[in-house]
Amino acid sequence: MKSDLVLLHPPAFYDFRKELQFRGPISDAVPSTSVFEMYPIGFTSIGGYLDRHGIRVRIVNLANRMLLSEKFDVEKKIRSLDSLVFGIDLHWLPHVQGCLKIAELVKKVQPESSVILGGLSATYFHSELMKYDFVDYVMRGDSTEIPLLRFMQAKKSGKSDFSEIPNLCWKNGSRVIVNELTFIPSDLSYTDIPDYRFVIKSAVRHLDYLDGIPYKNWIKFPNAAFLTTKGCTYNCAICGGSESAFEINCLRTKLVMYPPEKICKGIKLVQKFTRSPIYIVGDIRQGGPDYVSKLLNGLHDLRVKNEIIFELFDQGGDEFFSLIERSLPKYSVEMTVESWDENIRKKEGKLPFPNSRLIETFRAALKHNVSRIEIFFMIGLPGQTYENALKNVDFCEEIFNACGKDKRLNFIISPLGPFLDPASAAFEHPEMYGYKSLCRTIDDHLKISAEPSWKDNLSFETEYMDRDTIARATYDSALKLYDFKYRCGIVTENVYSQVVQQIKDSLDFMEALERLKNTASNDRQKMISELKSKLIYNGKYSIYGENEPTWESSKNYLKFAPLLALGVGYNIKDFFAKIQLWRS
Repeated sequence: MKSDLVLLHPPAFYDFRKELQFRGPISDAVPSTSVFEMYPIGFTSIGGYLDRHGIRVRIVNLANRMLLSEKFDVEKKIRSLDSLVFGIDLHWLPHVQGCLKIAELVKKVQPESSVILGGLSATYFHSELMKYDFVDYVMRGDSTEIPLLRFMQAKKSGKSDFSEIPNLCWKNGSRVIVNELTFIPSDLSYTDIPDYRFVIKSAVRHLDYLDGIPYKNWIKFPNAAFLTTKGCTYNCAICGGSESAFEINCLRTKLVMYPPEKICKGIKLVQKFTRSPIYIVGDIRQGGPDYVSKLLNGLHDLRVKNEIIFELFDQGGDEFFSLIERSLPKYSVEMTVESWDENIRKKEGKLPFPNSRLIETFRAALKHNVSRIEIFFMIGLPGQTYENALKNVDFCEEIFNACGKDKRLNFIISPLGPFLDPASAAFEHPEMYGYKSLCRTIDDHLKISAEPSWKDNLSFETEYMDRDTIARATYDSALKLYDFKYRCGIVTENVYSQVVQQIKDSLDFMEALERLKNTASNDRQKMISELKSKLIYNGKYSIYGENEPTWESSKNYLKFAPLLALGVGYNIKDFFAKIQLWRS
């Protein structure tokens, strides 16, 4: 079936199935694997918006297809896709190598088609990206549905002048033209973020559910997510989605909230085909008390059966958690604390208040029937030493004891990385935050992406920790964390033993990679082959137990019959709408 626009999601590193690539714990705190196969939510909102306006759009998650089968032929797949334009996301910078390899491949096998890149990282590096012959366009900004619709309408009509398309970078012969970034919507009601209706309809339309699966284990452990904001009211130094980062990169100077009624409408749809957990991305309190009230009242009226997971960017008390408790039968919260050290948090712009208030927040949530509290800490922060990093675990135990040793608390420690977020304060002013930035350009990031070891993929060091020390602090923190978890009965002996073995295997593997650097060329290939045979992508080298951190351990949350019925119904409705339009 011919498409107007095919949205391709690349793996972080294109040849991960062939090359020696040890990504270690970099992706342990997110649902996807180290291939970073989860595509951005924006794919669905773009697809749905353009589809409603007559543009035929398809999502193809190449990263996941490659991960699911070593025999999956990427070139053959791209050749089979008949499309006017191919869109490739470069939202998260770890995808830079895979994004450009896929773009180059598209131009090779579909030379008559155009390639357009988009996402926050593509926005930041748009000038560099346009230097590549296989990149025709870059669409900038945090909201691209309407500019992309205008672009696609112009392409379909055969136009070659795109000077009136906001946010677009394009080429006129050998000249690169950067249109002004003027589409910065202050109202998000025009679109659905995400648009699950489009994803379901597309799977049935193309008779291929594999292309649109968000990440490898989604069928086994599905979850849904709803974005609440564009922009942010907080200014954390290491975050590419902070207030200052949005202003630098997307010229967004004011937070805009996604309408509560649209979130409720989306959750109502999700409940028809799954009982999976649903993430509410972004702290809803950024919208103010009225926004919180409208959203929670709407969820109450829906009689939501799914677990709803809320992000906390700030402290909370009885009033807030009692509102959630009255609205939902099951909810959880997650908070990225980052460090036990109040001074480090203050310098980083993260939760600049005493630890006692953090503990009060967790106590209040537990008091009001929270199902789970996920608390994240990070290695590689400004001002953090090796010894300071390991004290995060001491703080975990302090929280646990202060909260009555409640096992609804879950603690996660992971390394910052692999790259500093472009446009973040730490990327813009590394010295100010105690960072030594090792990468400034696209070429810099491409070069270190090819390094086999995850520690050598890090784009930074700090004033107190080089990359070796960051890696050592990560593994030692994990061992200390699981020693605490096992000692306090949070995990079983089997899980504890599993994690200890995984970390031992990881350290052995990293040591072998170090030896590889000094191996003579005649023995090098043999050693690489031996290491590749041990390298797998099923979590063997994780610093967490199996299915950790996963919000639900139960399986089979998907209801396939309702999914199929919804997809068929949407396509029939579209079919009759087109007939009516033709008759009129």
